[in-house]
Amino acid sequence: MPITAEGHGRLAENVVHFVRLLRASGFALGPERSLDALAALEAVGPSDRTAVHAALAAVLVRDRREQPLFDQAFALFWRHPRLTQRALKRLAERAAGGGVDAPGRTPPRRLADALATGATPSDPQTREDDTTEAWSTLTWSDEERLRHQDFETMSAAELAAAHRAIARMPPPVPARPTRRLRPHRRGALPDPRASLRASLRSGAPGIELRFRQRVRRDPPLVVLCDISGSMSQYTRTFLHFLHALMQHRERVEVLLFGTRLTRVTRLLASRDVDEALAAAGRAAPDWSGGTRIGETLGAFNRQWARRLMGQGAAVVLLTDGLDRDAGAQLAQEAARLHRLARRVIWVNPLLRWSGFEARAAGVRGLLPQVDEFRPVHNLFSLEQLARALGGGHGEGERDDLRAAARRGRREALRR
Repeated sequence: MPITAEGHGRLAENVVHFVRLLRASGFALGPERSLDALAALEAVGPSDRTAVHAALAAVLVRDRREQPLFDQAFALFWRHPRLTQRALKRLAERAAGGGVDAPGRTPPRRLADALATGATPSDPQTREDDTTEAWSTLTWSDEERLRHQDFETMSAAELAAAHRAIARMPPPVPARPTRRLRPHRRGALPDPRASLRASLRSGAPGIELRFRQRVRRDPPLVVLCDISGSMSQYTRTFLHFLHALMQHRERVEVLLFGTRLTRVTRLLASRDVDEALAAAGRAAPDWSGGTRIGETLGAFNRQWARRLMGQGAAVVLLTDGLDRDAGAQLAQEAARLHRLARRVIWVNPLLRWSGFEARAAGVRGLLPQVDEFRPVHNLFSLEQLARALGGGHGEGERDDLRAAARRGRREALRR
């Protein structure tokens, strides 16, 4: 109900419910935040909706990334009479169209889950209204549907299930043979020195052959993740994938970039994935900011490439290619990175749209310098990426990827 003087009698109880709703939606709020919210409302009074919104945001929003979800929660919880009708109309239009919502119009699924669990105002009529049903958007889900659902449209529960599925994924990159050799009883290569030494020690006639085989080691993998505002949700889920990968193999380097470059490899090595991602978020002050892909690639090539790009390292570049300062520097630095790497794989969530075209300057600058161009917007695309990193895709898929990369280069050069 709207915040008015007539509703002041139950205002304190509803404020507590509102804080619970935000906590269920993912906000890190302790019990003391309810007292802070009540104190803020007492300071501004309940009559001015704008002042109430500003006061509650001041004490309940700790991160600017939480502000959009807070605004949605405030509008739904302290709703005006027409909001439910608009929500139902939007859901009916979406169901009639049979398609996926356009970017920026996806219903707030985490908020819908929180409302569905009962974190609603104390008015019984409010509990029974159809707003929760409208915003829950038919949340049935089985394992196959979850594999093909966009991370951006997942609810909090579905994201948690996706993260658990990611943690169960097998290690995607197998060990590769190196130049080093080590003794092995069933090795394929004879070891003359070890054979002679064994013969001299035993003094027996003849020579008993000793064998050796090549040492197998995980190839280096360098991952550059875009943490700009348009990539925030996808990068957060992709970091879950990288954390699971780092628990099974060595020599994985992870660097985040927005307007600067931040190495988070040691932070992601923590066993607890939540602690690892929280530490990585604190280490990157430019999270959900702008993007300067050319500058950050140049910084990587100057400061980190010599240290990290040896022994046939592969590079995975996670970005949508939307660079605020795209220009000649981006193409030059991408070409330099391509020369240093054994393979460059560009994963881009925008590829989920069938009508994607290389129109942005950043996309045109990057496309000629990548070996593979892949989507990364759901569990299925992560599984495909894991197989590609392990060399597990078939010849047909490999040919299709090479042809797509060639077409992208030709289109970028033509433009």
